[in-house]
Amino acid sequence: MSGMVVFINLAGAVALLLWATRMVRTGIERAYGNILREKLRLAIGNRITAAIAGFFFAIALQSATAVALIVAGFVASGYVSTAIGIATLLGADLGSALVVRILRQDLSLLIPVLLLAGTIAFRASESRQWRQVGRILFGLGLLLLSLRLIGEASIPLKTSEILPVIINYLSRDWITAFVLAGLLAWAFHSSVAAVLLLASLADRALIPPVLIIPLVLGINFGAAVIGAVLTRGERIDARIVPLGNVAIRGFGTLLALAAQLAFELESSFFSAQPGDAVVLVHLAVNLAVLVFGLPFCGLVGKILKAWLTPVIQLDEQEAETRITALNPDHLSDPKQAIANATREVLTVCDRIELMLTWIFDVFDKLDKQKIARIEDLDDEVDETHREIKFYLAKISQSELDDRSAAQLQDLLGATIKLEQAADIIAQNMVTRVRKKHARDIAFSAEGWHELKGLHKEVMRNARLAFNLFVSRDVDHARQLVAQKEVVRTMVRNSEESHMQRLRDGNDDSYDSSSIHIDTMRDLKEINSLFASIAYPVLAGAGMLRKSRLL
Repeated sequence: MSGMVVFINLAGAVALLLWATRMVRTGIERAYGNILREKLRLAIGNRITAAIAGFFFAIALQSATAVALIVAGFVASGYVSTAIGIATLLGADLGSALVVRILRQDLSLLIPVLLLAGTIAFRASESRQWRQVGRILFGLGLLLLSLRLIGEASIPLKTSEILPVIINYLSRDWITAFVLAGLLAWAFHSSVAAVLLLASLADRALIPPVLIIPLVLGINFGAAVIGAVLTRGERIDARIVPLGNVAIRGFGTLLALAAQLAFELESSFFSAQPGDAVVLVHLAVNLAVLVFGLPFCGLVGKILKAWLTPVIQLDEQEAETRITALNPDHLSDPKQAIANATREVLTVCDRIELMLTWIFDVFDKLDKQKIARIEDLDDEVDETHREIKFYLAKISQSELDDRSAAQLQDLLGATIKLEQAADIIAQNMVTRVRKKHARDIAFSAEGWHELKGLHKEVMRNARLAFNLFVSRDVDHARQLVAQKEVVRTMVRNSEESHMQRLRDGNDDSYDSSSIHIDTMRDLKEINSLFASIAYPVLAGAGMLRKSRLL
C-alpha cells in the first residue's frame, strides 16, 4: 500500500474521530445544555465543589474546552470569582482525562448497538429530545468506530521507511516532541481526540515507550492553550479563567518535562501496555495539576488580573485638550448652561446610535474589536452622563425661571434614560452576542429576519427621539409615542412565530430560543426609553394625560 493511501485512510479515520466527538458534545449541549449549565452555576460555590462540578461536567460534554468557555462566561457575568472559575477548569481537565480512560475500554461490541439505537431514536420520533438522544448514541458509535479505523489504518506504518527516522529523532529530542504534541492538540482542538490517537498508535508500537511521557505532556500544554486563544478579545475577567488554566496546567507540564529530562521516568511505571500507559500518564498529569494547583487558583487569578488590567493615565495636557460643551464659565447664565448641556447630550446620542448600529453587526458576524469599541463607548456615555449631571447640579436654582427649570429636569431625565439604553446594549446585548458565538448558535432565517426588522424600527425611533432635543416638534413626539405600540406588536408577533417554529421542531429556533426572546425584549426596552423622551414635549403641549387609569 502506498504512503499516500495510508495517509488518506489515517486522516479520514482521525476526521471521523473529531466529527464524532463534536457530534456527541453538541447533542448533549442541545438536549441537556441549559440544565447542565444551571447545575454547574449552582454547584461552584467553593474551590473543592467547583473542581468536582467541572470534573463531572467535562465527562458529560467530553470536552474541557467547552467547560472553559462556559465558566469564562459565568465569571464575566459576575456569577463566580476568577479563583472559582480556574478551579472548575482544573477539575474539568481531570474529567476530560477520565473520558479517555473510559473510551479506551474494549467497547467494540457496542459499535453496532449504538449505531442502531441512535438511528432508531432519531427516526422514531419527531420529539427534539429523542432526536438529540439519537444523535448522542450515534455519535458514540462513530467515535468507537473511528478508534478501530485508526488502528487498522496505522498498521501499514510499521513497514514505513520514513516514520522510524522521524521517531528516532524525536526520541532523542523530547523538547521538539513536546512542541509537536502541543500543536497536534491545538489542531484537533481536543485533548480527548489527541490522546486517543496517540494511544492507538502506541498500541501498534508506532510510538516507542520513551516518547510517551513527553508527547502526553505536550498534548496537555496544547490543550490548555485552546481555551485561552478562543477567549482572546473577551472581557478581562473572562480571559483570566482560561489563562489561569494555562498558567497552572502549562507550568505543571513544563515542570514535569524538566523532571522527565532529568530523571527519565519509564512509561512502563504506569503500565506495561504502551496504549494504556499513554492514558494513565494523561490521568496522572491532570490529577497532579489539580492537587497541586488548586491552592494557587486565587493567587494566579489576582496576578493575571493585575497584569491584564490596563493602567490608564491621563496627564494634565490631555485633560485640557478634551473638547466638551460644558463650559463652567457659563454657569452664571442658566439658559446658556442648559444649551451647553443639550449640546453635550447630543454627543451621547451619537455614541448610542453607533452602539445600536454595531450591536447587530456583531450579532451577525463576530468582531471582537467592534465589541470592545461598543464597551468603550458605553464607558464614554457613563462618563459624559456623570459630567452632565454634575454640571446641571451646579446651575443656581434661584436664577431659573419656570421654563428653564422644567428644561433642566427634562434634560436630566433624558440623560438618565440614554445612559440606561447604553447599558442594555453594552451589558445585556453584548453578553448575548458572546454567548451566541461561543456556542456556535445560529438564528433561524425567519427569526433573524424578525430581529432585523425590529432593530430597524428601533433605529428609526432612536433618530426621532434624538431630533427632539433640537426641534421639540410636537408631531414628531406624537409619532414617536405611537411607534411604541408598533414595536410592542412586532415583539408579540415575533414571540408567537418563534413559539410556532419551536412546535415545528426547528433546530435553529430551539438553539437560539433564549437569545432570540431576550434580544427582542432588550430592543423593546430600549425603544421604550427612547419613547419616554417625547413625554415632556407632549406634556408641555398639554397632550399627555397625567394617568392612564380611568
